[in-house]
Amino acid sequence: MLKMGDIRELIRLMDETSLHHLELEMEGFKLRLGKADAPPNWVPAAASTPPAASPAALVAPAPAPTAVPGTGTEAPVSTAEPDAVDSAQIHIVRSPMVGTFYRAPAPDAPPFVEVGSRVDGKTVVCIVEAMKLMNEIEAEVSGEIVEILAENGQLVEYGQPLFKIRRA
Repeated sequence: MLKMGDIRELIRLMDETSLHHLELEMEGFKLRLGKADAPPNWVPAAASTPPAASPAALVAPAPAPTAVPGTGTEAPVSTAEPDAVDSAQIHIVRSPMVGTFYRAPAPDAPPFVEVGSRVDGKTVVCIVEAMKLMNEIEAEVSGEIVEILAENGQLVEYGQPLFKIRRA
């Protein structure tokens, strides 16, 4: 079983490398890490790591991002008929991790953004809480929030769409 210090070391190593995703599974324990700027679709490598491996030995080159039908890595399917020009201007902000989605910094505080809010690439749009850590999620692009796709307090998955932003 990994200790918290080992997990912190893995996160530090990911920050220092071009690695976008890491998935580790051993003895009934599963850990999945991903960067916020990572490509949304990826297929985890099927690899077994011995429990005695050090965190530095666990870092490997990221697999090429691909989608495999039936694995849940496909792009979301929309039932609406989007306008081709309009959909090209829409950016989807996706959850970089599994966790709990919060629209505001505190229960009694106003939401970070609402539909119609103007944002830039560094605007915090929500928090995803994972392992008691509050991770601020940024808009990534400049534009206007056109849709909020997750409910406050909802458990979100890695890569799940959270917001639609019309690029400025």
